[in-house]
Amino acid sequence: MSIFLRKLSISNRNSLLRIIAIASAGSGLLYANSNSNSRANVAVKVPVALQESLSQPWRITQYIFPCPSLLSSDQWQPGMLPLFSSRVGSAPSSDIKKDNSGAVGGDPKPCCNCLGRDTIANAAARVGPAVVNLSVPQGFYGITNGKSIGSGTIIDQDGTILTCAHVVVDFQGMRGSVKGKVDVTLQDGRTFEGTVVNADLHSDIAIVKIHSKTPLPTATLGSSSKLRPGDWVVAMGCPLSLQNTITAGIVSCVDRKSSDLGLGGIRREYLQTDCAINAGNSGGPLVNVDGEIIGVNIMKVLAADGLSFAVPVDSVFKIIHHFKKSGRVVRPWLGLKMVDLNEMIIAQLKERDNTFPNVNKGVLVPMVTPGCPADRAGFRPGDVVIEFDGKPVESIKEIIEIMGDRVGVPMIVAVKRAKDNLVTLTVIPEESKSDM
Repeated sequence: MSIFLRKLSISNRNSLLRIIAIASAGSGLLYANSNSNSRANVAVKVPVALQESLSQPWRITQYIFPCPSLLSSDQWQPGMLPLFSSRVGSAPSSDIKKDNSGAVGGDPKPCCNCLGRDTIANAAARVGPAVVNLSVPQGFYGITNGKSIGSGTIIDQDGTILTCAHVVVDFQGMRGSVKGKVDVTLQDGRTFEGTVVNADLHSDIAIVKIHSKTPLPTATLGSSSKLRPGDWVVAMGCPLSLQNTITAGIVSCVDRKSSDLGLGGIRREYLQTDCAINAGNSGGPLVNVDGEIIGVNIMKVLAADGLSFAVPVDSVFKIIHHFKKSGRVVRPWLGLKMVDLNEMIIAQLKERDNTFPNVNKGVLVPMVTPGCPADRAGFRPGDVVIEFDGKPVESIKEIIEIMGDRVGVPMIVAVKRAKDNLVTLTVIPEESKSDM
């Protein structure tokens, strides 16, 4: 018992002694291991009548543990060992079940940032009424031979619908010219004829507009910058023309690059999820547990399950801004292939070539397209960009953000070359072409 009391000094000794004293006085049963070769263990069982006599703020909770296999039955009473612990609380014991968010048949009230029974259902309910089905007739010379089916989301009460460009634009025959009219069906059964206002083939984002004399449901655009791998998300849309379909999953990757997917052209980043996505989901919203749109579902890998991709909503914001400002997305082009550097990559490059510049961060240029703006400015393979337009940079994303939509504007770039040779270059970005 002396060993047991010494252990109690870690916590509130007086509080625990009070429980043990009451338990012993109330004919509680005390089991102790007397084996001198093992650590002392104590289990106390308090009668139910005595448990109720303990005043607040004490709460007695019973835990049942199977008897450890290393203990023989002649040392301990065989079977289950009842063990009680005390915990400070402000609610009476009769309210424990009421406060338990996981209680069966109760009204679940999950804690902040906890996934509860209704979390996904509530998130889907907030966005669901604003998710629409899009249908575009396909054919040649006025002869319809099918329909392009997709999804979209009403993001403004003026009837602005966010969707995918490949749902409403003919990529093959018309190279970016919009098809014009789109049949739009809401979840409440209303139908409208929509008009394609803007479409960007590179990002695969488009805007459709409908007009309604009655109020339209809308969804809220959130932010994708704080997403982490493992966050729960909900994909909504009309796969295979099955309207009002909801699937759930997690974020698998927050910055899957287009080059990772074998997609050439301008650099793009996607959200990768394991939500079930099928034909017809394109253009539908990817939603977080707060019921906010954090992406636009765009494609899946046909030969695999659990590999779907969405355009991050932060990228969508920029595209919409370009639409409003210029009617199209203006993308400056330098003609450089670039790689983000970190400490590990830099250390490996220095091992391979001791003339590699001494830098802690920056963007490596492994290739320069002949005749491009960067080539004319004097960029060379092996250059490390450390400043762009007077600002220190350590990622490609930062360079893209600095350029914005400034086409034809000279920009000063500082690069480091082999043997720490510092060079200042002036590059004038050009607007990228549709086939780049």
